[in-house]
Amino acid sequence: MRDFADRRRTRPIAVVLALTVIGAILPGVGLMVGGRRKLGAFVLAVSLALIGAGVYVGIARPTAAVALVVSPRKLVIVAAGLVLVGLGWVWVVVASHELVRPLTMKRVPRLAGALLVGVLCFAIALPTTAGVTAVLSQRDLIGSVFLPGLDSRSATRPTVNVRDPWANRPELDILLLGGDGGANRTGIRTDSVVVASIDTRTGATHLISLSRNWMRMPFPVNSPLHKVYPDGFWDPTLGDVEQPEYYLDAMYDNVPKAHPGILGPTDNEGADVLKESVGAAVGLPIDYYVQLSVVGFEKMIDALGGVTVNINYPVPIGGDYGIGPGTRGPRKPSGYLEPGPNQKLDGYHAMWFARGRYGLDDPSRQARQRCTIQALVHSANPATVVTRYQRIAAAGKQLLRTDLPQEVLPALVKLAVKMKHAAITNVDLDAARNFPTGRDPNYPAIRALVQQALHPVSHPGSHSASTRPASPSTPSLAQLCAYHPN
Repeated sequence: MRDFADRRRTRPIAVVLALTVIGAILPGVGLMVGGRRKLGAFVLAVSLALIGAGVYVGIARPTAAVALVVSPRKLVIVAAGLVLVGLGWVWVVVASHELVRPLTMKRVPRLAGALLVGVLCFAIALPTTAGVTAVLSQRDLIGSVFLPGLDSRSATRPTVNVRDPWANRPELDILLLGGDGGANRTGIRTDSVVVASIDTRTGATHLISLSRNWMRMPFPVNSPLHKVYPDGFWDPTLGDVEQPEYYLDAMYDNVPKAHPGILGPTDNEGADVLKESVGAAVGLPIDYYVQLSVVGFEKMIDALGGVTVNINYPVPIGGDYGIGPGTRGPRKPSGYLEPGPNQKLDGYHAMWFARGRYGLDDPSRQARQRCTIQALVHSANPATVVTRYQRIAAAGKQLLRTDLPQEVLPALVKLAVKMKHAAITNVDLDAARNFPTGRDPNYPAIRALVQQALHPVSHPGSHSASTRPASPSTPSLAQLCAYHPN
């Protein structure tokens, strides 16, 4: 003990500072050097165990790590754990410095040591605080968007087996809705309607896009809406003409207004109406919906710092044809997004890049929407997400609305991992034959196409629909979104 006290008394300030830093990087080493060997060994062992566990989970069990962030209860535990680790780390730094420094020090070395300890404690507190804030923001996001099944109402959601949500469910069918209110219109128009049919065993996904101007959208025979619209959603008294208020994109708002409460208790009757009707149109039982808001979409892109896209032709900002009741006549766009490669767009302009259609057709808009999603994914790099997470989480609360309950999120995360490595296929509904105008789509033929795509009948020497190579005339997403001006 005397030798140790002698070494401590004569230890140079540079050695003291170095040992303090080492004790902060490897918690426990400073305590061991300072004479508290058992305590130091315990702290070092705990530190290495925590690091090892983090590496193991990140490398060997990434799905478990991701599933953790979708459980509000577990996120509280994580936040509390981060606080305890941060406080314990700060205590180790202070205690290590107190043990390794000489008992008596001159004023300048003492101030230097105190300054170093303060800097190290701040360096620990800053990321710890940021981590706790991010965890609590994630908990707020999950709790706001994904409600527990008992706390939300849906007229069309299936019964959930919490232990195995996909038990006896070879496919998961999710309705993706995009749209919002706009100029010269009231309510919400769902300009983008897509069904994602996911194989729950492999993650293979089929995307089925519906045209916004489809009329006579059907309802299941057991639905109360089938009694009201036995021949589909349209007004036969108007004749076989375009009826914009009976388009697919008008159902979300118009059906609940005309028949409030017809489907029973629900938190989003418009989405339930579309789940029933779209499911009947494509022949799939829609399990859940995910609705994207334009306002949230703008804020999400701004939170990410913008997106970069290639613009191959002028894209209108605003503009309206003035068709339908309640409109005030045609209105020209206020401007255009000019062509050019690698255009950096903020949320407002990215929204119009994805939505602009004045003077353009729907296929071009659908292509730009896919390119916007691709650009959004590329913008969400780890550095951006970490540094702007609070803004991203706040935007996410306004971006998403869904009837997916919290109980299925862990299983959905595992399925998403499978989807990342599986094929994603677009189902061609044959517009030229099955809905050339949208007035009277051939729904039986559409349902047959969907079933053939999802459950192909293989013949000797032929390729199945899921493995058939893409046609050379069909551009890939990279080709579609590349810069190639007309």
